[in-house]
Amino acid sequence: MDDPAAIGRRVQRLRAQRGLTQRQLAEPSYTPAYVSTLESGKVRPSETALRFLAERLGASYEELATGRPAHLATELRLALVDAHQQLATGTAEEAAVRYRCLLTDAEHFGLVPEQAEALLGLGDCALEAGELVGAGHHFQAAERLLADEPLPRRARAIRGRAVAHLLAGELRYACYLLESTIDELGASGLADPEALVVLYAAVIGPYMDMGAHARAAHAAELALALAPQVDDPALVAGMHRQVARTFLAEGRTADADASLAKAQAIYQQLSLRTDLAHCHWMRGYVQAQSGELAAAEKELRAARDILNARRAALFTAQVEVELADVLRRLGRHGEASDLLSAFLELGDRHGAVHAGGAHRLLGLIAEERGDSETAEEHYVMAMGLLERSGASGDLADLCRLLGDLLRRGGRTEAALDAYRTGLGHRSPPGTTTLGPAPTALAFPRH
Repeated sequence: MDDPAAIGRRVQRLRAQRGLTQRQLAEPSYTPAYVSTLESGKVRPSETALRFLAERLGASYEELATGRPAHLATELRLALVDAHQQLATGTAEEAAVRYRCLLTDAEHFGLVPEQAEALLGLGDCALEAGELVGAGHHFQAAERLLADEPLPRRARAIRGRAVAHLLAGELRYACYLLESTIDELGASGLADPEALVVLYAAVIGPYMDMGAHARAAHAAELALALAPQVDDPALVAGMHRQVARTFLAEGRTADADASLAKAQAIYQQLSLRTDLAHCHWMRGYVQAQSGELAAAEKELRAARDILNARRAALFTAQVEVELADVLRRLGRHGEASDLLSAFLELGDRHGAVHAGGAHRLLGLIAEERGDSETAEEHYVMAMGLLERSGASGDLADLCRLLGDLLRRGGRTEAALDAYRTGLGHRSPPGTTTLGPAPTALAFPRH
């Protein structure tokens, strides 16, 4: 409720607009003197008095108490749903303009949940546009606004921050954010299924990149068990997309493709274009792993076309690294090199893991062309990027490539050093550098 002076001015303005005297407004429950005192701001009205006056004035209690137009919060929530749909079907830039307007309206009227929702939307827009620092700021601001809310209400904001760090190549910190939140949910007794699916699905990516495949598989298993208790189809589709990565790591290609097919069907039904592109991207990766290179190229190009049309610069650049690998394996070295060089001209702001992957591929292409010196340069640059990000699995493989290159060149001692470095980055199966895995939580079956 606003201060008495603001409420008094509001009552006086509405009374004058309706042509009522203080006596007509007050009777039969109150006196004209009470209304006069209230309008002058000298008394704070009770809720009962304010509800009586609101009914007499043809206004809502909320409008008199706060100055917010009737049904404003509902209208803002509907507009936020429209903005989310705009992000799904249009471009991040267009959706961001809408979210900023809605954030301004929510701030003006002090509607905290709607402010947080607008900030989450702005964070998603920034992620899609590749503005990782800005995305992190938006998600952090949403988290601060919801600081007094139960932890499940903050899960999406925390997940958004973790994804921004993951895409920037900060794998360990992304894991820390997600793991500590899962543990906190368990310790607080707030084991909300939807919040946990958000967090478990998000932690699969950094686990896989860090070589912690057993942890990723366990997170996938828990997410799949919780999925029947989740009502949001887009969230379930995203979970299936991440789970496919664990199936692929276990050699279960058919299961991976089945998970992706489920996700793709949901995204098509909901017209979620960016997420649909991610399904094409992942299916292309699955097919490439199976040696179906022509089919993989088709899927990856479909993903790139959708993302490029949506001006999703971050994801467009990253899918081109996967496409370049397929083109290299098809023997089309020139096309692959052009894609990778264009990616690296942008610097490593699109993520150290993908920049490291681009240098690794350029090293392989140089090796296949017989240019050992250039190959070594790219491998060394890739090592620096992957060490910074903590991508242990990729780093171990890269050290093997560099060691093999040096050994073939007769540099045995240097090759042994490279192999030893790779062995040092091979984590025991299912581990990270972060200590114990999050505690598995128990849920009632519905």
